[in-house]
Parts: sequence; C-alpha cells; structure tokens
Amino acid sequence: MNTLPLLTDRPVATGERWIFSVGFNVADTLGDTSRIDSELPDIAHLAEGGARVAVLSHQGRHSDSTARHLDDIARYIADRLHRPVHYHPDNTTDAAADRSRGLAPGEVCVFGNTRHHPGEETGDPHLAARFAALGDYVAVGGFSKAHRRHASNVGILAHRPGWAAGSLLTQTRLLTPWAGSLPGVPSAAFLGGTKPEKTLVGLTAFTRTYDLVVPGGAVLHHLLRARGYSIGASELGTAAEDCTAAAARAACSTTARIHLPRHVVIARRDGHHYTGRQVTAVTDGVPDGYAITDFLPEPWLTSELRRLRSGARVIVAGTPSLHTAGYSTATDLALGLAGAPAVDGILLGGDTVAELRFHGPTSTGGGSALHYLHHADLPVLQALRDHTARRTA
Repeated sequence: MNTLPLLTDRPVATGERWIFSVGFNVADTLGDTSRIDSELPDIAHLAEGGARVAVLSHQGRHSDSTARHLDDIARYIADRLHRPVHYHPDNTTDAAADRSRGLAPGEVCVFGNTRHHPGEETGDPHLAARFAALGDYVAVGGFSKAHRRHASNVGILAHRPGWAAGSLLTQTRLLTPWAGSLPGVPSAAFLGGTKPEKTLVGLTAFTRTYDLVVPGGAVLHHLLRARGYSIGASELGTAAEDCTAAAARAACSTTARIHLPRHVVIARRDGHHYTGRQVTAVTDGVPDGYAITDFLPEPWLTSELRRLRSGARVIVAGTPSLHTAGYSTATDLALGLAGAPAVDGILLGGDTVAELRFHGPTSTGGGSALHYLHHADLPVLQALRDHTARRTA
C-alpha cells in the first residue's frame, strides 16, 4: 500500500476534469446505499476543490439486461451532498465528452451505466479510451469491482493517470483482521450464494487458512456434485464445471474441517419460486424438479459453533440458505455466530449485506473481498501502482 497513489495526496486545482470510477451496483430500490455512501467524501472533496467531476459507474449485468439507468443515483448523491448533481444518460459519445467539458468548476455529473456496453466487463481497450474522454485524471473507487479488469477501472488507466479513492483503502484495511491464518485464534467461514467466486476463490482460500468451513448455497451444491450425489434442480450459478472441479480439490483440504450435511431441505423449484418443503438425505439424492434450499447441521457442527462463541474470527460470504424465501436454518447459524459478543464477525458482499440483518462490520464487495483475502492484492491496486511506476520512470 505504501506505493499506491492516493487521491488524498493529490492537490486538486480549480477547473480540473476528473473521472470518478465507482461501483454503484445497488438495487433500484436503493435499500442498501453503502456502496454509494462510501464514495461520497471523495466526490465532495473533488467538487469542493473546484474540480469538474464525471462519475462513471456500473449497475447490473449487460448479459441479462439488468443494467438500468442511474438518474436515481444522481438524485441520491445530490440529496446527500446538498449540491446539484446532474445526469447524462450516455458515456461514450461526443455529446457525453462535450457535457463533461461543459461542467463548471465544482459541478458533478453522473454519466450513463457502463454496463450498457458489452465491452465493459471484458476490458475492451477501445471502450476504455472512450470513457477516458470524460476527463483528464481518474479517481478509482468502486471496491465492489476492484477484482475485475473492467474498461472503466483498469482499462481507463492506460489512458489517464489515476489515484486510489479512499473507499479502496477503507475496505482493504477493514478486511485485514480476517486475512490469512492467525495462530491461537479459531476461525470459521460460512459460504453461500450463487456467484462462482464463492467457490473458485472463497472455498479455495478458506480451506487453506481457516479451521472450519461451512458451505451453503451453490458452494454446497458443487461439493455434493463433486462427490457424485444428485442435486436435482439446485442452483449452480455460472462456470459450473470449473466450480465443481475447484470444490473437488478443496474437499481434500487437510487444514480446514468442512461441514457436509447428511440431510438437506429441498423444495420443488419453479423459476425463483419454491414450494413443498421436504427433508431428504443427501445419499438419496435430490429428485428432478427439486432444489436444495437449506441444510440441517450435523451434531458436531452445533457443538463446534457453541464452542466458537467464546472467541473466534468469523466470515459470512454469501447467504448460506434461501433466507429470503423462508429457508433460514443455515443462515441463522451463520448470523448467530458472527454476531456473538466475543466473536469478530464480518459479512462480505452487497447482496449478503442487503439480505441479512447484521450490526457488525460489513464489506461492500463480496468478490473483491474474497480476492483480497486470498491474494492480499487486487487487480485495480496493481494497475494503479503499475501505471504510476511507468509515469514516473
């Protein structure tokens, strides 16, 4: 971190054109605004210094048409900062570049959703060059996508000098107590959700560094699938074959004790709806049309969780059961331990934080947090250091 260029160390001159790359990937209800709130101090810092600020953010996925417009984000920022915040619906056209140049010193404008472009997530260099036309300098926040080499965060740094926003430092410092192994301090990781990084990165990392791993959601489904059990219509997420292979390798861990339930809760699946709750043995397999929605803890796990309440490090990365659909046994176990008074617990990820009630520390990025905990670095941080080194060589 000592070689990272920091926005707080960069004086801001009146009239400078800044691009602020962020990750306002929040639900359209704006129920959990932590990803926006974490960037507000630096937006205010630039604007109050007289900069002309073009905010460049993503929301949703291009592939499944969830990439909505961000005009409500602009209104929210305006309300919080008590200053006008404009909105411009595109971000790569000549009109967008003209709009950014037309901003007055101290003005802020949120530009269109970067994920309206298919090249955003693939790091298209031509798209990055078009984004770069919105300013002369880049402040890089958006911890939630810091593990991705996207056009709007890593790609844009090939065209403009960049500095790390405070949110990147805040999040990495927040995560430090849960990184790696800590002799003498018991540790437990609950994994869930459907995103592949929970298996590819989370399961791989924690089975090497933590004492106890309790998989749920797609992570559990991949582990059961790797053992040859039928999982019916249970959710596997994307990159299913890679995840199952990673689960098979992680299952051989000699460091962590992995909880694999003998009984799971299943229900008939119809899209995102589940009916007809049943309990079945994993050895009997999950019937066609049914999906795993929860699991029953083994007696040894119940005893171990009781012991850990006297002091442990605990991570919850992804919701371990279909909590929002009413299947909450595994999730209650995770929250009960993470929230215990003598436990240092943390929740990782925007979806997890939005779904669950938790009063302890939370991270705004699940995938980025897992990547940082596993590698002690992030692609965005690497890119900021590399481009600074080349610029000053």
